[in-house]
Amino acid sequence: MSPLVIGLALSAAFAHASWNAFLRSGADRFWVVTVMSLTMVPVALPFALLLPLPPAGAWPFLLLSSLLQTGYSLFLVAAYRHGDLGQVYPIVRGTVPVLATIGGFVLADEVLSPTSVLGIALIVCGILGLVVGRGQVAGRPLLWALATGALVAAYATVDALGVRHAGDPIGYTAWICLFYGAFLPLAFRLTRGALRIDPRSVETWRAAGGGVVSLVAYVLVVTAFSLGPTGPVTALRETSVVFAALIGAAFLGERLTMRRLASCLAVALGAVFIGLRG
Repeated sequence: MSPLVIGLALSAAFAHASWNAFLRSGADRFWVVTVMSLTMVPVALPFALLLPLPPAGAWPFLLLSSLLQTGYSLFLVAAYRHGDLGQVYPIVRGTVPVLATIGGFVLADEVLSPTSVLGIALIVCGILGLVVGRGQVAGRPLLWALATGALVAAYATVDALGVRHAGDPIGYTAWICLFYGAFLPLAFRLTRGALRIDPRSVETWRAAGGGVVSLVAYVLVVTAFSLGPTGPVTALRETSVVFAALIGAAFLGERLTMRRLASCLAVALGAVFIGLRG
């Protein structure tokens, strides 16, 4: 890979961990993630209007992915209510490649290579290191994070199919952002009442900044995929797990013990092995 692709992939990893830190640090995380979703709308709207509409076959995938991403946001909020960034984030990220690999083995008769098995084992060990302490298991963070990771794997699978029907990944993504930017505020309205946004508030600007960073993370990784090989780019992208642990310690006051750092490294390395399987 060229230095440019490496830089893009690492920047995407850092940006993805950063917007999760924005969310984790918010006093009202449901409100924060809702404002973040609204921030994506004005960016996506011009692309949705100027590009051709996705074909009819893509719309069921668009709607299902948007609903799954809304559920993912709600579960992520709950996960951060019970666990630290450096604990929840690696579990979420590690769950996705494990589920994808096992799903391919069970549903598509894919062969589990030794590299994949080693990757799964490392991720499982890393997750256990993050949630087991003093003979007890931190049940709530584990369950919420695992469920969040399952939703990520679900909408990623739907998107992989939906983009094939859409033909244009940019237009497909733009409509996803618009639906997501409508569904999440609707969920907020139904459960919490009116969404109040004060443009003079520091919290508003922080939440909007998190939304911008999340978009930047997406653009960076898509650009890296377009310029470099998928496997190595995916592997570098998973360094976000380590970035999350470091950001949590530096800016959120979370404890960065050697055990937590080693667990995060195990999850990241396991994801790398799965990404480079075969």
